[in-house]
Amino acid sequence: MGLLDSIVSAVGGGNGGKQAALLPALIEQVRNYPGGLPGLIERFREGGLGEVVASWISTGPNQPVSGDQLESVLGQDMIGSLSSQSGLDKGSVLTQLTALLPALVDHATPNGEADAATKLDDNLLGSLSGLLGKL
Repeated sequence: MGLLDSIVSAVGGGNGGKQAALLPALIEQVRNYPGGLPGLIERFREGGLGEVVASWISTGPNQPVSGDQLESVLGQDMIGSLSSQSGLDKGSVLTQLTALLPALVDHATPNGEADAATKLDDNLLGSLSGLLGKL
């Protein structure tokens, strides 16, 4: 099972179309975030969600995050950009992100190692086309 298949499996079915619309935009935003995924992880720590993001990196269960918490950490600009790129309204973006972002971080940090997430590589993006066909 590929990484993106694992992410979709982790967040469950039912919203496949919305996830398919948001996932490529989310990956692009994370790749372009200053410092990439490690920079985004640091932003969560600075935003008071260090324990939450640490659970996503660790090998244990992921702690939940609310849409309001995500908006506070990511900012309205990033949420707006994700909305524009995906064609989803802000509320749908935040709802989908509460499942997609923890799963993405979890799967991009194998063995509970944040250092392994220095970037989301081309293999991840290459797997995207196969995943989108399944949603």
